Amino acid sequence: MQSYAFIFPGQGSQHAGMGKDLADNFKTAKVAFEEADDALGFSLSKLCFEGPEEDLKLTANTQPAILAASVAAFRVLKEESPLVPSFVAGHSLGEYSALVAAGALDFADALRTVRARGSYMQDAVPVGVGAMAAILGAEADVLKEICAEAAQGEVVSPANFNSPGQIVVAGHTGAVTRAIEIAKAKGFRKAMLLPVSAPFHCALMKPAADRLAQTLEAVQVHALSAPVVSNVEAKPNSDAARVKPLLVEQVCAPVLWEQIIQNIVAAGVTNFVEIGPGKVLAGLVKRIDKEAACVNVQDAAGVKAITEVA
Repeated sequence: MQSYAFIFPGQGSQHAGMGKDLADNFKTAKVAFEEADDALGFSLSKLCFEGPEEDLKLTANTQPAILAASVAAFRVLKEESPLVPSFVAGHSLGEYSALVAAGALDFADALRTVRARGSYMQDAVPVGVGAMAAILGAEADVLKEICAEAAQGEVVSPANFNSPGQIVVAGHTGAVTRAIEIAKAKGFRKAMLLPVSAPFHCALMKPAADRLAQTLEAVQVHALSAPVVSNVEAKPNSDAARVKPLLVEQVCAPVLWEQIIQNIVAAGVTNFVEIGPGKVLAGLVKRIDKEAACVNVQDAAGVKAITEVA
């Protein structure tokens, strides 16, 4: 019998129109977006379905928008197919979608928390002070040396281990710029700044982590129906008491995505279902493990495809 892992996208997968096809075709998805609008007190659904892109790119909007689109897709999948995941995981923000899917967080609580999280992350570092860059082709050890050389008293460190040879660094703009120059001098030509509004997953996010910890105090965590493979440890967690500490730590810690996929595969899972907007994670899964199969569920066609396979 085949086993499955459900994976949920993070920031960067958003696009105007996301979730609209599902909401038009499935009442379950329509209701999920209505719940999101009620929870946040404004029309998040309109922002997801129509944009504008500029508003969708604002971190405090992006995070709940991706969460809502992902949970709507998950609920439709749950209703339409018999698939039960052996593991769930999400890339950065996607971990909240995974926790909703596992029953650990209520949808409304998760929406309000990630909207606050987005604001805290944006507020933690003034625009222009921090940056992120992708450095392609460099392995982890080499990249850590590049960061150490580039720091010069500032912060720069690996923020996302996405797939073999695709690592993102984050920190002070000057230090990140130096890391790009050092990487290029070492022969890593594909090193470039990313169009992000803040340096996520580095020590500069500490103020955001502290504020998130306070916000999470009021949130109830329920028993998990499936283990969530955390960004911080890349290990499955089924302990409700550990959910909040891992989410707080995640703000400053690097995303261990490559290791997450490797560990899920090592546990015997070769089928991944990316649930939510975009196909970023499907691409990463293929780079991490060529034998792994990954399908995407973000619209009615995706739902139909997976129900035919399952």
